[in-house]
Amino acid sequence: MDGPTAAHGVRSAPERPHRAGSVRRRGRMRRAGRSWALTACAVLAGSLLSACTPGLPSSVTRIGTSGTPGTSGAVTTTTAGSAVAAATSTSGAVCPLTGLPAPGGAVPHRSAMAVKVDNYPTARPQTGLTAADVVFEEPVEGGVTRYVAVFQCHTAPTVGPVRSARNIDIGILGQLGSPLLVHVGGIQPVIDNIVASPINDFELGDYTSIMRHPAGRSAPYDTYTSTAAVWHMRPTATTPPAPLFTYSNAAPAGAPVSSISIPFSFYSPVVWTWNRSKRDFLRSFNSTPDVLSNGAQNRAQNVIVQYVNVYYGPWVENTQGALEVQANLFTNASGTAIVFRNGEEIPGRWSRSTLAQPTSFTTTAGTPISLDPGRTWVELVPSAIHVTATP
Repeated sequence: MDGPTAAHGVRSAPERPHRAGSVRRRGRMRRAGRSWALTACAVLAGSLLSACTPGLPSSVTRIGTSGTPGTSGAVTTTTAGSAVAAATSTSGAVCPLTGLPAPGGAVPHRSAMAVKVDNYPTARPQTGLTAADVVFEEPVEGGVTRYVAVFQCHTAPTVGPVRSARNIDIGILGQLGSPLLVHVGGIQPVIDNIVASPINDFELGDYTSIMRHPAGRSAPYDTYTSTAAVWHMRPTATTPPAPLFTYSNAAPAGAPVSSISIPFSFYSPVVWTWNRSKRDFLRSFNSTPDVLSNGAQNRAQNVIVQYVNVYYGPWVENTQGALEVQANLFTNASGTAIVFRNGEEIPGRWSRSTLAQPTSFTTTAGTPISLDPGRTWVELVPSAIHVTATP
């Protein structure tokens, strides 16, 4: 069967969401894939993410350098600041999630919108990601990753393929206030947790009038929508999010880097390459450019590697018995982080105490790390995965 390779070489079929009506459960399931991490925690069914102590992975390997990996130790939790993004232009308002001047000189009166976008190879090329302000890449079952593409200042006429929600989405999005979460389906415990959270659940299957099924795409990789259409369906979602990061044109001191390898799995061997002429990072799968349906390559001014200690359960995600992949992102959580900006690597830490609090990124000395104004990709990397940076 087509699908992610599971343990012991078993292949399993990807989930197939319904195309219409109220989609609250999925009937198809997938066997658990390769282990993302070395530890696991049990959580109670129906609860939000439980508090597990994040692992402390080794820092990135720098090819051609003699740097030694960091070591595990006691975690010091730092409360994230409530700093507002610094304006990099005198043109007026600044987009809260990029630090760039707002289009038309005013931040749109709308909430952040997160769209769950598939990243299984059959789902590629995706559509609409270049309009996102921030993209989070999360691990899911089977060694596959999915995107949580966050839009606010800009719209995507078409975005997708849209897939199902995961419990880890709550931890990712809680720091954005009450964002819209656009998805197609999800297992019932996850849906219940989203509804019980501050997140504004948007089940795309309940709004068939704004679902699109482009020619040449087959289920479950054929469900798309428009960000403007979703916002139109939720006219009361008018509060922009607070900034997640601080921004500065002046880069903190760091080590030069030309490429970053993040081997999530066979399906997602992510490589970011510094593009000196455009002053941003270009994304590939090994040496193959990660190109969207319009021919544009995914790119970002900032790439954040946020190491997380994943664990499994208690819910089954598919018919092969794969358990929900989870991570504690906000309950007195902290861990190792590496920020890449302006062609440099800045090693540090991340910390977060509550669901509503933005994640704080600081240097190893405790100084807040500012980002380059522009798009940011946050890579939620399981602690067992070794990231390699090449000078």
